[in-house]
Amino acid sequence: MIKKPLRHTILINIGAFFLVALLEILGGWLFKDNFDDDYSFIVWQLGYAAAIMGVIWVNHFILIPLFYDKRNYFLYGILLIGIIFSCSYLKGYNRTTGSWIGVYKMFFFLIYTTGTGMAAFFLRRNMIFRRENAEKEKLQKEMELNYLKEQVNPHFLFNSLNSIYSLSRQQSPETPEVVMQLSELMRYQLESAKKDFVSLKEELEFIENYLLLEEKRLSKRCTIEFQIEGELSNYKIAPMLLIPFVENAIKHGAQATNEQSAIDVNVSIKSSTLHVHVVNSKHNMVAKSTRIGTGLENVKRRLNLLYANEHVLEINDMETAYHVNLAIDITD
Repeated sequence: MIKKPLRHTILINIGAFFLVALLEILGGWLFKDNFDDDYSFIVWQLGYAAAIMGVIWVNHFILIPLFYDKRNYFLYGILLIGIIFSCSYLKGYNRTTGSWIGVYKMFFFLIYTTGTGMAAFFLRRNMIFRRENAEKEKLQKEMELNYLKEQVNPHFLFNSLNSIYSLSRQQSPETPEVVMQLSELMRYQLESAKKDFVSLKEELEFIENYLLLEEKRLSKRCTIEFQIEGELSNYKIAPMLLIPFVENAIKHGAQATNEQSAIDVNVSIKSSTLHVHVVNSKHNMVAKSTRIGTGLENVKRRLNLLYANEHVLEINDMETAYHVNLAIDITD
């Protein structure tokens, strides 16, 4: 069975041959009286069409792949000129009179048609290459995004289990309730991981529930503020895109010290732009080298893939506070 791309190429070339033959017959119709009958005229014109297409086919399927694409341009040029001249001689040389006029005319005509055919060939090949490259880039992007999404799951689970471990060490009566909250968070995370985009409202509810869980673990030594401004119901966002900033604030803020600390998360929608501002207090014992973790590097890469020219991320590591400002253009 002939493969689809090969079958498509064969059909295109058969169609091109008949089109050239038709044009040759129509173009030479005024001179058909020079032939003994219509049959001889049609055979002659089909021979012209075969010569034209023969040179084009040899060039496209033999010379270009074997010589031009391998950058052997000199040999390619010599062989192409040789084939064009040979074909011109066979079709244009008048053996009765010994005239070369027909050879010259045929030679320049084949140069023109071959050049036109090469232009069409390279244009089509360039379109195919661009389409294939676009498909490869899309596939690569999907594979990388899936890999980054898969990294979020164990990272988030690890941080959440640390929270439960801390509560169990304290023998907190809220531990069973926190386990149930964690199960709900994990359920949402597993379901959202199957989707490319989720409701912004649901994503922010997920973050709010996570902060409530962390607030119980951190007890009274950390003040957490979470504010939302604007209408959220009509917007969507990539899942688990914002949570790494919140996790980072907890990990390098309240979790890194026993002193009183604060975390402030502000989310707002203005003119289809999502603004996220996360601030956590920082103590001198937290070294700057520990600030950038897997979660932040992951989310930066996801932002570049999903919102390449549609986001602005600013991270300011100050002496007493750590600021994250994120703006994303999101559609309804």
